[in-house]
Amino acid sequence: MARRYDTNDATDRVTGLREAASAVRRGELVVLPTDTVYGIGADAFSSEAVADLLAAKGRGRNMPTPVLIGSPNTLHGLVTDFSELAWELVDAFWPGALTLVAKHQPSLQWDLGDTRGTVAVRMPLHPVAIELLTEVGPMAVSSANLTGHPAPEDCDAAQQMLGDSVSVYLDGGPTPGNVPSSIVDVSREVPLLLREGAISPDELRKVVPDLEVAN
Repeated sequence: MARRYDTNDATDRVTGLREAASAVRRGELVVLPTDTVYGIGADAFSSEAVADLLAAKGRGRNMPTPVLIGSPNTLHGLVTDFSELAWELVDAFWPGALTLVAKHQPSLQWDLGDTRGTVAVRMPLHPVAIELLTEVGPMAVSSANLTGHPAPEDCDAAQQMLGDSVSVYLDGGPTPGNVPSSIVDVSREVPLLLREGAISPDELRKVVPDLEVAN
């Protein structure tokens, strides 16, 4: 039976974050608010938990799960060949709605799907998400919807779709909007905007003037 906690209530927030952290460590799924939409998350280093996440969404391995982190410093243990330009993007837009695709450390023992040696990573601008990520470390997080359905902007919508496949729901109220993060590939020499989202190409070009945009 799924448990749900109101993170706008001080007591519920403490209990909910503790229960969510315990669930993640047990390899279970949790739903959490972010600065874009609600996400469904699991321990990034548990291949079984990530497989359960994909199954809960009805999503194939051909669409790997992004990773959320609670601090830019965590990047040092996750990625390699991270350029000066990539760090400048981190400095300018994190925490926030920018996802960076980078080469992951080949030594990492994880299975996020068919990643081809890369990982899509982001630090969200949401206190509940950051607190949970700081407690448990990197989490595989995807939008908390069934594949083909709209990404949820509130906890009710997420719970209606995902039900008891999730152990803990953290209800932070409505999210600021349903615009997804912008995705930039920094694994190549010239960064490439793969998906335009909350951060416009013009804003990104203030940091990376040569930014290319995918067709």
